Amino acid sequence: MPTETAFPDPGRHLVRYSGHGTFSPELIVRAAGTSVFTESGRELLDFTSGQMSAILGHSHPAIVSTVREQVARLDHLHSGMLSPPVVELARRLAGTLPDPLDKALLLTTGAEANEAAVRMAKLVTGRHEIVSFARSWHGMTQAAANATYSAGRKGYGPAAPGNFALPVPDRHRPAIVDADGALDWRRQLDLGFEMIDAQSVGSLAACLVEPILSSGGVVELPPGYLTALAEKCRERGMLLILDEAQTGLCRTGDWYAFQHEGVVPDILTVSKTLGAGLPLAAVLTSPEIEERAHERGFLFFTTHVSDPLPAAVGNTVLDVLVRDRLDERARVLGAALRDGLDKLAARHEVVGDVRGRGLLLGMELVGDDVLGAGGADRLGAAVTRRCFERGLHMNIVQLPGMGGIFRIAPPLTASDEEIARGVGVLDEALADAARDL
Repeated sequence: MPTETAFPDPGRHLVRYSGHGTFSPELIVRAAGTSVFTESGRELLDFTSGQMSAILGHSHPAIVSTVREQVARLDHLHSGMLSPPVVELARRLAGTLPDPLDKALLLTTGAEANEAAVRMAKLVTGRHEIVSFARSWHGMTQAAANATYSAGRKGYGPAAPGNFALPVPDRHRPAIVDADGALDWRRQLDLGFEMIDAQSVGSLAACLVEPILSSGGVVELPPGYLTALAEKCRERGMLLILDEAQTGLCRTGDWYAFQHEGVVPDILTVSKTLGAGLPLAAVLTSPEIEERAHERGFLFFTTHVSDPLPAAVGNTVLDVLVRDRLDERARVLGAALRDGLDKLAARHEVVGDVRGRGLLLGMELVGDDVLGAGGADRLGAAVTRRCFERGLHMNIVQLPGMGGIFRIAPPLTASDEEIARGVGVLDEALADAARDL
């Protein structure tokens, strides 16, 4: 039986920091592997890997051991000091990437990494204009927030000048179609840059995008799109910055999602998955760009830049990814999960689309067609509640009119049985919610 909570009003003294203003209905007191456990003793399968970060699951023994050992030896230093874990992680990250991505800056969050990347791009190019997708999410710090269009733009005063939105090449919701009714992404991309060129004051510095938009609805860029986008950047002297906060380090079945198309960015940012749930991020670029930035006085001196404790964790994450061949595991588990979701789509008329790659998958509901305007949002919220009640934590996209899109990203260490169990709970929740609504 559930026990009475020790915190009858747990949110009383907390600022509500997400747009919908609500927290989960139960306190989480423990986490292990693919599960989190509530104060009342309930187990929830975690199909979001925490905040899309815990790719090794929760409390992984190797991470626990590293934190215990490293915090007792060397935890934090003056930002101008280097330590063996930092030097080693920079070297090893460069070793996972194609040339010329050979220089690393170690930070804490994805927003901070994107902030540093944009700052570097502006300094190196001598320009200030930034292009990003219209449903982007790159963080809540100044430059990252200015390049974020999915939420948080209203009510805070003017954004920095020179930020432009590029249409999202969404194959399920195509804005521009060809003669067969399919997304005409080339025409859309051309039109997008025609509009950007018309608005630009001649100071285009960089394009900052995710290879798979996660918060924007798990939108995988069409084959050829990233190559064409890189060419648009080259034509204008812009740098291409790829944000792989959620796609990097094996989640999509490749070490980095950009490898799927063979496009090498000028600057790469990784974060969430690099710390496997702990705050660690990195900016990676070429020696040429780093040298130019340094010559021009690049400054990004923060309290926790090059901290040894998170760097040691990052090294352990790389150890486990290589040792357990988790890129291959993500492909195998992802195929099983995708098969299960495709079967749900065939069985439930409210499932309109399944998409994504590896263990970053999206499932879109079509409640508006069945339940009228706003139906997908209501259905998505109802399915989320029913999943929680049945022991599965799921996440819906928090965008107006897109609350029926689930982002499904279990840990790479999940078992076959846990994947099957999660799909089974989702099956029951879909049936319950559709019937209730």
